[in-house]
Amino acid sequence: MSVITRFAPSPTGFLHIGGARTALFNWLFAQHHGGHMLLRIEDTDRARSTDAAVAAIQDGLHWLGLDWQGEPISQFARAGRHAEIARQLLADGKAYHCYCTPSELAEMRETAKAEGRSLRYDGRWRDRAPDEAPKDAAPVIRLKAPQSGATVINDLVQGEVTVQNTEMDDMVLLRADGTPTYMLAVVVDDHDMAISHIIRGDDHLTNAIRQRQIYDLMGWTAPHFAHIPLIHGADGAKLSKRHGALGVEAYRDMGILPAALRNYLLRLGWSHGDDEIIESEQAIAWFDLDGVGKSAARFDIPRLENLNSHYIRSMDEGELCRLLGAQLQHSLDRDLSPVELDRLPLAIGALKERAKTLIDLADKAQFLVAGRPLAMEEKAAGLLTGDAPALLASAHVCLQSVAEWNLDALTAAVRDLAETEGLKLGKLAQPLRAALTGRNASPGIFEVLFFLGRQESLDRISDHMA
Repeated sequence: MSVITRFAPSPTGFLHIGGARTALFNWLFAQHHGGHMLLRIEDTDRARSTDAAVAAIQDGLHWLGLDWQGEPISQFARAGRHAEIARQLLADGKAYHCYCTPSELAEMRETAKAEGRSLRYDGRWRDRAPDEAPKDAAPVIRLKAPQSGATVINDLVQGEVTVQNTEMDDMVLLRADGTPTYMLAVVVDDHDMAISHIIRGDDHLTNAIRQRQIYDLMGWTAPHFAHIPLIHGADGAKLSKRHGALGVEAYRDMGILPAALRNYLLRLGWSHGDDEIIESEQAIAWFDLDGVGKSAARFDIPRLENLNSHYIRSMDEGELCRLLGAQLQHSLDRDLSPVELDRLPLAIGALKERAKTLIDLADKAQFLVAGRPLAMEEKAAGLLTGDAPALLASAHVCLQSVAEWNLDALTAAVRDLAETEGLKLGKLAQPLRAALTGRNASPGIFEVLFFLGRQESLDRISDHMA
């Protein structure tokens, strides 16, 4: 059997983190089995669906590296096909017209509530003769659901799920205005797209029972269902914005790498032994639904940042410099000069070791591209008082005489100056660091001098010497 999965978001906002994980699981499952994933935009809610949201969803998928096959499918554009199936069920006696008014339905719910019964449609138009229909009333089409036995789904994650048919009512397939309901549209689309496996959140498990009834009455083979647990916050509560329930683009703006986010989302509800760092190629080789757990996963931003730091350290340094340069240009709102760009490869090895995000990395690299006079942090400014200007003047003279501007020569020159001045190295390094970076923390002072180069280093020192 050819494996075809689908990711079917509603374009009412950005690609949120739960949707991104659903897309990832669909993509990995298809890749693992030599199949492919399709993209369907479930845009039947015309009041809330926007072109901007469609674009944002596609952009988020591309950034994550989750590409789909073919053109995205618009569910709204297929409304005629959905209505056709509703009328086919009607013609086959497997659906019927219901003429209940909104007030009748409201009364039905209130009566059921008062009697402690489930708030279901009572089937009053299921077997009535057409000539009893009120004149000029526009009916809905309801499914004539089975009233005995049970509907069963053998879910690939949840196991066997059984619901007695007496607990189900006759759901609406086609509204009075001729528009299809979500339940009908999803089934028709999945059938026509030849979807073999439906992988989605377990909040759709009840929907799957209802949708299975449409498959059965149409005589269609139902796809395999796999309903994955939802994502909760680190405290176990339902995921919200305070936990990190943000759009994928927010994580990109936070400086998270796509490979890190893919790896993190993969481990939210799926496992392969104790493996934590799982590259995409390995994920494709390992991923299957038997590794998905039944418990809700917990989203923890600090863990994501720690994982991201691994990917920053292990990334190709040329690519990391490219991303760092782009981030710096964005934060400075200007292009970097060739001289500034040349500093990045020199410094990237030292800068990346403690960076958790690209934003963090850019902040650590900011001194490389800062304009003179440097903006001073409060603690750094405090290091430039007292005898610091005189020390910097001595350092300026010493560094001017360095023949070759390399780490060995700079290390020797600064150490010799400290010894000559009768100082511990730190007493000299601290004002040098403040003058060169505007901060009290940076890579080693010898490295800072080397990264900045002779002229920039001397110029910055001269700004603060006596």
